[in-house]
This record gives sequence, C-alpha cells and structure tokens, in this order.
Amino acid sequence: MIFQNQNLKAVTVLIRAADAVHDAIKRDVAGYGLNATEFSVLELLYHQGRQPIQAIGKKVLIASSSITYVVDKLEHKGYVEREACKEDRRVTYALLTKEGHSLMDRIFPEHELQMNKVFASLAEDEVAELIQKLKKVGYEAQESDGAESRKNEEKERYA
Repeated sequence: MIFQNQNLKAVTVLIRAADAVHDAIKRDVAGYGLNATEFSVLELLYHQGRQPIQAIGKKVLIASSSITYVVDKLEHKGYVEREACKEDRRVTYALLTKEGHSLMDRIFPEHELQMNKVFASLAEDEVAELIQKLKKVGYEAQESDGAESRKNEEKERYA
C-alpha cells in the first residue's frame, strides 16, 4: 500500500482552489474595466471608508510597493481621491469619490452574486466551517516558522 500524505494533498487542493477563485474574481471584475487588485482596493474603501494608503496593502494582500501605483490608476479613472491627514503630514488617505461610490453601488451586488455562484455547492454552515478551518490552517502556517511576532501582526489577514 502506498502512503499518501493528506496534508500535502490538502496544500495542492487549497492552492488550486484559491487560484480558481482568484480567476473567477478576475473574470468578473474585468467586465467593469478593473483588475482584481483595483477591485480589492475599491471594495475595501467601499465597505470600510477612507484608509491610510500605507495600510491598504496589508488589508487587501498586495505589496506595499504596488499601492501607490494602484491608487494612482484608480485616481486617474476618477474612482479614488487622496486626502492629506491634518494631524500627521506623513499620512495620506485614499477614499472613494462620488463616481467610485456610484460604481461600487452598481457593481458590488453583481460581484456578490458571482461569488455566491462560486460557493453554491456549499451550505451556509459549510461555508462557516470552511472559514474556521482555513483560519486554523493560516494560523498554524504563521506559527510554523517560529515567528510569533509576525503571527500577531498578520492575524488580521484572516479576519
């Protein structure tokens, strides 16, 4: 009998599933003239309001070096504007413009329907269980390199 390590199989399945979901998101938002990163930033600003540009990268899982470029593109499209912080000159906020809000009011419900289709084969309790189990895997992966401080910093990634 050949022993198959289920943990290694789980990694492969997880990565393939994540890639497939990411591809579904890319296809969906491409119809609105956006890439997945731009949509992620718009979605963050739509649901959480203005954000310090420096903090956006951690929240939408993109490299901090890319944030300025993405915000520039969204600003050029008229969806985002920058606002200087009055208390701290080092901080600049990104926030949705009226056009950005209007866009998200129009496209977010459609995006939500597309994501519902991605998870259509799971019951609501199965989705909740999936979320809980993926969080556990994520926390363990963070701990596996012994970087306890990094675990605490990045715990919000899975919130």
